[in-house]
Amino acid sequence: MARETWATRVGFILAAVGSAVGLGNIWRFPWVTAENGGSAFLLVYLVVVVAVGVPGLLGEFVIGRRAGRNPVGALRSLSGSRAWGVVGALSVVTGLALLSFYSVVGGWILRYFVDSVAGVVGSQPAYFADPGAHFGAIAFGPEAVGYHLAFLLLTAIIVLAGVRRGIEVGTMVMMPAVVLLLAALAVWASTRPGAGGGYAFLLRFDLDTVVRNLPSVLGPAAGQALFTLSVGAGTMITYASYLGEDRSLPFDATVIATLNTGVGVLAGLVVFPLLFSLGVDPGGIEAGEGALFVGLAGAFAQIPGGTLVAAGLFAVVTLAALSSSISMLEIPVSFVVDEFDVPRRRAVAGIFALVAVSGTVTALRPSIFGFVAGTLVDVLLTTGLIAFLLFVGWVLGREALAEYESGAGALARRVGPAWLLAAGGALPLFLSFSLLTSLGLQAQLGFWGTVAAAVAVAAAAFAGLRRPESMV
Repeated sequence: MARETWATRVGFILAAVGSAVGLGNIWRFPWVTAENGGSAFLLVYLVVVVAVGVPGLLGEFVIGRRAGRNPVGALRSLSGSRAWGVVGALSVVTGLALLSFYSVVGGWILRYFVDSVAGVVGSQPAYFADPGAHFGAIAFGPEAVGYHLAFLLLTAIIVLAGVRRGIEVGTMVMMPAVVLLLAALAVWASTRPGAGGGYAFLLRFDLDTVVRNLPSVLGPAAGQALFTLSVGAGTMITYASYLGEDRSLPFDATVIATLNTGVGVLAGLVVFPLLFSLGVDPGGIEAGEGALFVGLAGAFAQIPGGTLVAAGLFAVVTLAALSSSISMLEIPVSFVVDEFDVPRRRAVAGIFALVAVSGTVTALRPSIFGFVAGTLVDVLLTTGLIAFLLFVGWVLGREALAEYESGAGALARRVGPAWLLAAGGALPLFLSFSLLTSLGLQAQLGFWGTVAAAVAVAAAAFAGLRRPESMV
């Protein structure tokens, strides 16, 4: 069957930004920042986005546009090897794992949005009375399953409409709305007494603190960058497979990374000034999946018009969550459509049913949720991006550089060879270190011991690959 393409360049960029801008920015970014030292973490995170995130985006773009297929078909067809097709299948597994917990969190957000809207026209939301107890009561269990299914159904409806009429149109509406609502909330937060403390916490850089905390901050910063940029899962391979040859991949990757990072910082400019204005210590808020809901619900309960502000914020987060969840669902859907020639309607229905079951399990079992949302996803994303970069640098070689240069400007072309070298060497090495850190080995081996282990892992991976022509 004929394969769809993006109708406009803006549509592709907004869809890719929508995939990246989601719960990772608004739900996860402020709290990971708080747990890792505020501005010290932000500085390291920004460096990782530029040095690792943008090259990683480019790697996935090159693979996707070169093959015009989903991650499984792309790696298999470009390499001529079934083994690489198996590696590509990791993306399908990652997409399913992501959506299995993401739809549960999306259900929480949908629940809070519905409660907030009800509170605007009626009595105060139940979460105002005791935010912690309320979240604990609704986070897992039958009600959480119901909202998980409702959120997943909204996601499936958008993906069912296809690339142009569903994903592109949906994100072109949602992403501007997310930015505008966040900007309005940031302006409002700036007027709150004591908001300056939040700005200082987020933006006042202390180089000595950064250097002192670098070993412990590096792993979380890398994990956050991969999660928020939506790289490592094959999402950007899938989205780039619908691209034409006239697009500048370096330009698009830079714009997407910039917009995504900007939204994350904007979310911080909403959350931290608000918390500091109310005397709430970000590092003292209940950690984990309930931080956004417990911390901000308690804050909203203390301000005039808090229900209305809460409705606005949870509307933002709901739209952002949907813009990301549709990209996660599109990964396995595109695989089924491309590889088995199944109509999109049947593919969406089948994947919906599968995630409905797996998401129900995570919505009922907090321990399973924590494992999937934490360790499993971090390992899958990091492993996926390592594989994609090695494929670009060591399998495609000059072909990757030719694809990179197609549609690119003069400046981007000059950077191309350095990008390819980094993709085939330095970046997989850094990501190997990040992966070992995520698995907790740094606590056992120390910083330099983990570096040595990462070198050994990367060397083992390099040993099984042919040397790229462009590196000879």
